[in-house]
Amino acid sequence: MALLNENYLKLKAGYLFPEIGRRVKAFTDANPEAAKRLIRCGIGDVTEPLPQAVVTAMHQAVDEMAVRSTFKGYGPEQGYEWLRSAIAENDFRSRGIEVADDEIFVSDGSKCDCGAILDILGDTNRLAITDPVYPVYVDTNVMAGHTGDADATGAYAGIHYLPCTAQNGFVPEPPKEPVDVIYLCSPNNPTGATASRAQLEAWVKYALAHNAILLFDAAYEAYIDDPTVPRSIYEIPGARECAIEFRSFSKNGGFTGVRCAFTVVPKSLMASTKSGEKRPLHPLWSRRMTTKFNGVSYIVQRAAAALYTPEGKAQVKALVEHYMGNAKLLVAGAKAAGHTVFGGVNAPYIWVSAPKGFTSWQAFDRILGEANVVITPGSGFGSNGEGWFRVSAFNSRANAEEVSRRLQSLKW
Repeated sequence: MALLNENYLKLKAGYLFPEIGRRVKAFTDANPEAAKRLIRCGIGDVTEPLPQAVVTAMHQAVDEMAVRSTFKGYGPEQGYEWLRSAIAENDFRSRGIEVADDEIFVSDGSKCDCGAILDILGDTNRLAITDPVYPVYVDTNVMAGHTGDADATGAYAGIHYLPCTAQNGFVPEPPKEPVDVIYLCSPNNPTGATASRAQLEAWVKYALAHNAILLFDAAYEAYIDDPTVPRSIYEIPGARECAIEFRSFSKNGGFTGVRCAFTVVPKSLMASTKSGEKRPLHPLWSRRMTTKFNGVSYIVQRAAAALYTPEGKAQVKALVEHYMGNAKLLVAGAKAAGHTVFGGVNAPYIWVSAPKGFTSWQAFDRILGEANVVITPGSGFGSNGEGWFRVSAFNSRANAEEVSRRLQSLKW
């Protein structure tokens, strides 16, 4: 009989968002009138149309695919050179950051890459993951067999959890003990916190001292408005020797349904074999991509390249300003309602305290039932998320204004 991967059986039943969907469906089925005024601020999905520069580029690429002389079949698995060059130049070199074109690997999503990166890392690494956290970091390690079982709190054996609390501004500090692989996300999902230059310098120093690797998720870097807040881990000296960076076009260009992202793997980044020999990770990731991935479609890569044109940059800026305008409204509404609020500045997520005596899921049910608004309970992101909930700024301006008003009208 064929055997299954029993690591999947260790996953906690009911992933966060399916459970949210179940509760929302039960509520709307029972309350059809309330369902008509439901506003979703839970999942971090964009709502506004694609930038016009992207739409134009996609139409042109489709026309090219309709003509034999310009038709494209298989492209390079790592991404077309013209897109990799545009990324390296605009996102890094123009800002004084050393990244070569061929250190960019184009993919169909940073979520995918955060899981796929485990293909080139050993299965006995000591892991450090923040709590609360984007669930993909934990679950992909469980699936790969890099953890033990979960305890009653949902914490997995084999993971060193880095507590993120109101006391440390929801930005983790390096642990006292050595670890090998560390997941960092700034601007953070779910808390909206951003790491300062000094905090990232401390992490790079730690990684270099312990020969550790930082897996740095910068999917929301476009939302950073403060020039003192780093947008890339490679702004920190020494990071090219200890960090991999993940980026996405989902939240700046509205590509959640289009699918395009990229990962930066510096050629100077090394890891050790069991015998202690240091070997570069760049060729391993390249081999992984060419073996397991056929590349992002030509049409989508042309769309991504359009984001770097003058028109595309202006339209991305407008999109970001729209969502951050929503964030400002949501922060103001939550504060006026008496909540403690983190995020919403340099990040499109609002991290809000539940009223005293309410768990995250109790707050979810009350906000759904009385305000007809869907939020995300913080406990779904880890034990330190208990007592908090996340509100997404990805919505129309009218919906953001209405949610702000409804939060203030709630009677706890």
